[in-house]
Amino acid sequence: MSRLEQELQHAHWHCKPPAWTWSNGALNVTTGKKTDFWQGTLYGFRRDDGHFLGRSVESDFTAVLTFEAHYKTLYDQAGLMFRRDAENWLKAGIEFSDGLTNFSVVITTEGRSDWSVIAAPGISGAQQIRLTRLDDAVIVHRLDQMGRWQLIRLGNMPVEGQYLVGPMTCTPQRSGLEVQFTDFEIGPPIDNPLHSE
Repeated sequence: MSRLEQELQHAHWHCKPPAWTWSNGALNVTTGKKTDFWQGTLYGFRRDDGHFLGRSVESDFTAVLTFEAHYKTLYDQAGLMFRRDAENWLKAGIEFSDGLTNFSVVITTEGRSDWSVIAAPGISGAQQIRLTRLDDAVIVHRLDQMGRWQLIRLGNMPVEGQYLVGPMTCTPQRSGLEVQFTDFEIGPPIDNPLHSE
């Protein structure tokens, strides 16, 4: 059993995708039609029907997810989600916007979403995203092409409640994005996560 399978063996789907399989220790997911996670801000709509395979997590931790997809349509996205409920969650990974791949983070608290992006044009192959939770702080890094962890977000998340963490994907404008999640590791929070290499 792969580390990904071990970490997710007791996980449960939020909005199960139309197609998903385990193959050679990897999780392969195909998205459903017009799925998304978003709450209110700017667009006005509320969507909570993206695909998320979450396992419970308690206290502080660091999680690293490895994933790959071929993004081509506006808002195609895949990555990691940390979630309490429909109104309090974080998603971080790759999102396709304005013809570019971007490292993207959305933090939603009390039913209002925000969005930050770092352009990474033409990115391909497996990518890694890292999330560290320390009390009410959430710290997101991405592994850059030089093999260094780059800080992309420091945010806030309520402490209270039961949280889940795991792979996430959705396609607000279409269906059929094929995503492969190949590794997932959860452990104690890393030392000095704001500036670590």
